[in-house]
Amino acid sequence: MEAFSKTFDQFPLIKSCKPSCIDTDIPAAIDLSLPEAKTLLVKACEEFGFFKVTNHGVPMEFAHKLECEAMKFFSATLSEKEKVGPPNPSGYGNMKVGRNGDICWVEYLLMMTCKPDEFICQRIPETFGASRDHLCFALRDYTSAVRKLTCEVLELLAEGLELKPKDYFSNLIVGEDKETIFRINHNPPCPQLENFDGLDLVGFGAHTDPQVISTMRSNDVEGYQIHLQNGTWLPVPPDPTSFFFNVGDSLQVMTNGRFKSVNHRVLANSMKSRISMIYFSGPRQSEIISPIQSIMKDGEESMYEQFTWGEYRKSVNKSRLADNRLKPFERKK
Repeated sequence: MEAFSKTFDQFPLIKSCKPSCIDTDIPAAIDLSLPEAKTLLVKACEEFGFFKVTNHGVPMEFAHKLECEAMKFFSATLSEKEKVGPPNPSGYGNMKVGRNGDICWVEYLLMMTCKPDEFICQRIPETFGASRDHLCFALRDYTSAVRKLTCEVLELLAEGLELKPKDYFSNLIVGEDKETIFRINHNPPCPQLENFDGLDLVGFGAHTDPQVISTMRSNDVEGYQIHLQNGTWLPVPPDPTSFFFNVGDSLQVMTNGRFKSVNHRVLANSMKSRISMIYFSGPRQSEIISPIQSIMKDGEESMYEQFTWGEYRKSVNKSRLADNRLKPFERKK
């Protein structure tokens, strides 16, 4: 990869995680067709801030098609990809993540819009030919199906919390005034890693997601890890037929800390390309984010000051990936 090979020394290396030292298992995939799915989802959000689902209803041909078209895009020359423009907030980026420039072994397409197909059609240069239209159509089909799945999961979580109406959470993310972000990450292979025994290369630095919830699918390449409450990093085996969900900062606040916004990261692979596609669900800019009183226990105090999503977004934009971005909004004791 021409964007990476000349600058390898810039990238962060970390000590390899040893799975043999970890005594915690990844929670089993949750079958959304089961009556107990809502209870299992709540439990996973409380214990891990992460879960994966099966029987999700997203046609796998949609996922495979988008993955294929994304790889065609990332296989183009750097000069061609850069014609899309920088991620301000939508565009193509490589190596630097976020406005403060965290360095990671990744390139990506970032789309902040309710209609990502329009962005792709307008911004990808004509030199991509038919691939531009194919990517546009694949994005439309995939994001539409994933939006429906995300709403279903949020409604099950609301039911599991006995929160009424059951579309309380899903209403936060539906509509053209809501902030929808779609991201396609490509972590190219890094053969240089073979020379660094006991070290891993950061493909995407440790962070939490600011939004309500994130819906992710990746190809059959390892690298994704979640941070457990006991301080260890747990590798999550790849499962391209399932969907992974991360609790976001906003959902942690709304549940007053009952659900955990999971800290997660991606490590690069020495031989294989990793593709991940993440649908981030956020509310409108003016939406007030605060603990929901009706699901709090008697006498339970709010852990967070209320804020609007727009205020939180501005704060996040000033931070680095690894920062505790909720800390400024914690209620003083």
